[in-house]
Amino acid sequence: MPPNSPITPARLDVGNRGHGPSLVFTHGWTDHLGSWTGMVDDLSADFRCISWSIRAHGNSEVTPPGTYSREHALTDMRSVADLAEAPYVLIGHSLGGYLSLAHTLRYPDEVRALVLVGAGPGFSKPEAMEQWNAMVDRSAARNPVPEGAEVISKHYDSWVIDNLAGITVPALVVVGEEDKQFVASAAVFEKRMNVRARVVVPDAGHSVHRQKPADVVAAIRPFLEGL
Repeated sequence: MPPNSPITPARLDVGNRGHGPSLVFTHGWTDHLGSWTGMVDDLSADFRCISWSIRAHGNSEVTPPGTYSREHALTDMRSVADLAEAPYVLIGHSLGGYLSLAHTLRYPDEVRALVLVGAGPGFSKPEAMEQWNAMVDRSAARNPVPEGAEVISKHYDSWVIDNLAGITVPALVVVGEEDKQFVASAAVFEKRMNVRARVVVPDAGHSVHRQKPADVVAAIRPFLEGL
């Protein structure tokens, strides 16, 4: 497969049970689509759930260095979204939340709502980007990731955070109580976006959807019902 071609079915888990709007789940850096299992098992009774693994994650293809940019990830996400009947709901954790924001900026008429789980909008200041990118490099050194794949989690511009006010769809923000950095990001979302609710899950960290999936589902259901 050419390195810049979009997603293939091998990286997808497409449910067909629910009759509500499609929910598209995008995981975080160094994770995979299985991170959503505890939530999908519940929500798929009422919604068509589509989860996928970002390239170089889970069972997705490993492509050469230079093919892990935000643009490559958004090309993949575009092909996943094509499997969902618009308007769909994007649910993203961490990197997946950032990609969901970027996708919404590009395709605002297709997205019904956003659920941001332990997610951030990127950075305005170059020094903050440098600090984040250094942290990603340290993470890549600790985790077995393919060469060049760390770029997919790095920030080189402020496009998303600068345009948050242009995202007008309803949003739900969920964050773990102990996830201090992304608790701060939640305040940014509330200030600039159409955030219907912010839910802070007690005794949970960054991977709140893994640690307490029932609590996250309990926050999502009334949000979806109110759309």
